[in-house]
Amino acid sequence: MSLISPLDTSKQCLKRRLEILTLISGIELVNSIVALLSIDFHALEIDVKKEQQLRQKIGSLQHDSVLIHNLPNGLALEFERSDCTRRLRLVLSELLFIQSQVQEANDDSEFLIKQSDLFDNAVYIEEICDVICIALSELPTILNIHIITEILLHVNNGSSVICRVVANFPDSFHEVCSNLISHGERQEENTSGSKVRVAALAALCRMNPAQALAIRSKCVEYCRMPALAISLSLDHTGKTEGAELQGDMVAFVSGLLLGNDQAIRSWFALFIRTGQKRKGESQAALQQLRDELLRRLQSIILASLDGQLPDSCVVQASALLRLYCAMRGIAGIKFQDEEVSLIVQLLTSHPSPTPAGVRFVSLGLCMLIACPSLVSSADHERRGIEWVQWLVREEAYFESASGVSASFGEMLLLMAIHFHSNQLSAICDLVCSTLGMKIPIRPNNMTRMKAVFTQEIFTEQVVAAHAVKVPVTADLNANIPGFLPIHCIHQLLKSRAFAKHNVNIKNWIYRQICTSISPLHPVLPLLVEVYVNSILLPNAKTSEFTNKPLTENEIRRVFQSSIFGPYFNSKRTLYNLNFHDAPDCEDVVITETSLTPQLLLLYYLLLYEDVRLNSAQTLVASGRKVVTYSAEFMGELPIKYLLHQAQKDQHLYAGLFGPLLKLLATHFPHLALVEDWLDDLSNASEQNCAHISEFEVSQAFENIELSPYKTTTVLQQFLNKEPIDIWPYANLLTNYSRSTLTAKVPRYIQELYKQVWLRLNTVLPRHLWVLSIKSLVPKNIPVFAQDVSADPLQILRCDERVFRCAPLLTIVLRVLRASLAASRSQLAQYLQAHPQLDAQGRVINETEREELRIALVAAQDSAAVQILLEGCLETPEDRSVPGQMWALREVRSVICSYLHQVFIADTSLVKLVHFQGYPSELLEVTVRGIPSMHICLDFIPELLSQPCINKQVFAVQLLSHLSVQYALPKSMSAAHLAISTLAALLGVLNSDCRNKLFLPILPCLVRIATAFPPLVEDITTLLMQLARIALSQASLASHVDSRTGYGDDINYENPRELCVQAQQTFKQILRSALVISRSDKSAESERGKHT
Repeated sequence: MSLISPLDTSKQCLKRRLEILTLISGIELVNSIVALLSIDFHALEIDVKKEQQLRQKIGSLQHDSVLIHNLPNGLALEFERSDCTRRLRLVLSELLFIQSQVQEANDDSEFLIKQSDLFDNAVYIEEICDVICIALSELPTILNIHIITEILLHVNNGSSVICRVVANFPDSFHEVCSNLISHGERQEENTSGSKVRVAALAALCRMNPAQALAIRSKCVEYCRMPALAISLSLDHTGKTEGAELQGDMVAFVSGLLLGNDQAIRSWFALFIRTGQKRKGESQAALQQLRDELLRRLQSIILASLDGQLPDSCVVQASALLRLYCAMRGIAGIKFQDEEVSLIVQLLTSHPSPTPAGVRFVSLGLCMLIACPSLVSSADHERRGIEWVQWLVREEAYFESASGVSASFGEMLLLMAIHFHSNQLSAICDLVCSTLGMKIPIRPNNMTRMKAVFTQEIFTEQVVAAHAVKVPVTADLNANIPGFLPIHCIHQLLKSRAFAKHNVNIKNWIYRQICTSISPLHPVLPLLVEVYVNSILLPNAKTSEFTNKPLTENEIRRVFQSSIFGPYFNSKRTLYNLNFHDAPDCEDVVITETSLTPQLLLLYYLLLYEDVRLNSAQTLVASGRKVVTYSAEFMGELPIKYLLHQAQKDQHLYAGLFGPLLKLLATHFPHLALVEDWLDDLSNASEQNCAHISEFEVSQAFENIELSPYKTTTVLQQFLNKEPIDIWPYANLLTNYSRSTLTAKVPRYIQELYKQVWLRLNTVLPRHLWVLSIKSLVPKNIPVFAQDVSADPLQILRCDERVFRCAPLLTIVLRVLRASLAASRSQLAQYLQAHPQLDAQGRVINETEREELRIALVAAQDSAAVQILLEGCLETPEDRSVPGQMWALREVRSVICSYLHQVFIADTSLVKLVHFQGYPSELLEVTVRGIPSMHICLDFIPELLSQPCINKQVFAVQLLSHLSVQYALPKSMSAAHLAISTLAALLGVLNSDCRNKLFLPILPCLVRIATAFPPLVEDITTLLMQLARIALSQASLASHVDSRTGYGDDINYENPRELCVQAQQTFKQILRSALVISRSDKSAESERGKHT
């Protein structure tokens, strides 16, 4: 105070300042402190460093000191008689000596308490504290408060000294406590060191109670000294008297056992387990914790009159139950008799019908399963059974009054279902999920609870009858947590309880599907699967099949309430349908904006058909009649559109898109074409497009030749809309498809029309195909308007102008591909659904029927290929009309691309088509335009061996074009075989057959020779033999005619023509060989120049 310059320099202030200094100077303690501050700390620092170096040597004695040279009167007496400087040296020397002793004793497990004359006497404590504080303040570089506090733990009165030192350095409170905790034990043992450390920390927290909870948090952070953490929590609870349920003890312990940190959970669980076995700090703290929890139990029970739990205590009671569960399941605590009695009394109390009450009841129900020791006595078991029966009676009231959809009623029902089906692991998962903790539950311990549930509370018949009366969950989606009625119904369907007890569950499932929204609840697809299996698949234990399938009208009602309502209304008028034939489901409200009910019903239909077809043999053999959904009904469903929406929103229908796509590709392959998926991915739409009336569309197409701009504008507006928005115009657009075929229609309009058609193809493709067939096929040709698979080739009876318009031909080929795929699928499904039986009712081998199906499919596919190839032929009109040749070239490209995909999908079709043959002028088009034509090299030897001359001619012509296109060793081998075969046939055929065979193939030899020069010698030899034979035949015929006059029947013009053609072929081969040799020489000369 004397060294600080005052701000107020007035006489009055200086006078008062002098008076204060006079009073302070009269206090002896102040004078001693001033004397301590007057020491030469620089010299002292040097001696302390030397002392520290000396004490680092092992075996140093107390009198071997640099700070003090001799102690003639003992340490305590010397301290009392010495001046301030020597006192400071004495304390520092003693502390450094104790530190060295502690370091030497670290190898021993025993905690060292050093006897010191200086620290053992309480009269010196205040002076010692003053000395230590001044030394820490003046020598901060060599003395650390953390080390000093650790040293003070090893002397008597150390806790008191530590508190005084920290009080003089309040900013170091957290550092000192953290250091003491970090060096503490993970579990407090009954040792002197543990007691001293706990006592020091407790004293510090008593000195600064506001920081007690922060010190507790440090214990948890370091996973050290759990008994101290519990003691601090109890002290905090005792200081908050007056509150109803004071303190945060329950929340704190629950956070330790149920938190996300596995290390903290294991640390505290070990504290509880060891506290039950050993005596010491852990056992005492654990018992204090149990007493506190027991007191809280008693206070809640006392507040509950006649077993009615007050609303103010429900949340605290739930927290207590959950904590006791965690202590039993995670920490393995063994309940005492008083605890068991009070827990059962609290657990079986009756809360009010509130969300908190529902939560309390759910926790209590799970605690009965998780802690079977609670009902080990007969009295407790009776009380538990009565409480569960009360839950069954009050479940409906609780749900209606609390407003919680996922109530404990579903949990009761689900537990009963699992107990009946002996799925004890599922009950364990259910209990752990509800409690929010993973605890081990032994199935052996649930034997008594299983008997209680299955025999005294819920029989299987009661479960099934009760489940069907449970209301469906409104707006069911994946965001609704907890256990819902759908979980119970799913388990009962799996166990076939409804079929066994003749309970109709169809209406409940239909209602739940109709009231579901996105995002899809994960149990809904599983529910549909077990429902379908319970309808069609037999049960090994019972032969009853009472689960009824959904009717077509019930499914139509869902789609009628959606965006496809107008379309289904027209179907209703067409088929005279009644959508309200199910009186039990008339009050079902279907959300128009959600596609979830439609996707689930689509999944139900596809899965139903899949299971029905796969089990058809079993069903027919058993004589069972099952419901079959008609092809007309399946054809009117928007399958493609729904699957496309599920693909775009896979995050909403994650568990449904994959199974739907698999079933669709299996049973409706015509709706899963690769081109359609690529078109769907490339489509992009704009929002807020202008409305287009049907009158505007009609006017645009009526004046398509005079004013193509209007048509272009309308079609571009359609492309900017969503496909579902332009579907109402589908009938109108297809009616004008033939208008786009006229010569004056711009090609751009045809392209726009194709793109609009492809967008419509994503909504209701099968209906669009029928409309397209009706429009493009002339009216005088009958068509199957309701099913394209009945006659898949009917689209090829379209207007001939389509085969010179590439955009419209693309549409026709898309319909053709889908029609053929639908026909193949329908034939396979028919054989699968109608197996043949022998006299004993056993399924017989169906090889003959399968062969007939394959033959019919091959005939359809080959007929389609032949018709398309015929459309590639050049006509006189193509040569006379300007631009028609370009159209022909584009059409040939489109058709060849289609044929390539067809041939790759079924290589046997390539062989069938070429064995049938087609015009030879198309060979150059097919070989060059179809990349997969190399497949023909595999069967050309077989085609050459056919006895028909026309097939042999076609084989050589095909081989010649393939040799030019694919000059491969395989092609050369086939060409060599062909030349050998022709040479063999040359000597055995008569004159007419020889002319029929060799006249068409002579140009082919030129192509083969050009492609494979090594075969030129064999070809020239063949030509020379052919020319000699033809010349001899012609000479013979001429001689007979001139000499005898009987040569009218002998034709010598054809052999002469054959001879002339052979000579011309020989010249062409020589010319090509000469060109090749010249090109080779020029190439060689070029290489020589470079060299």
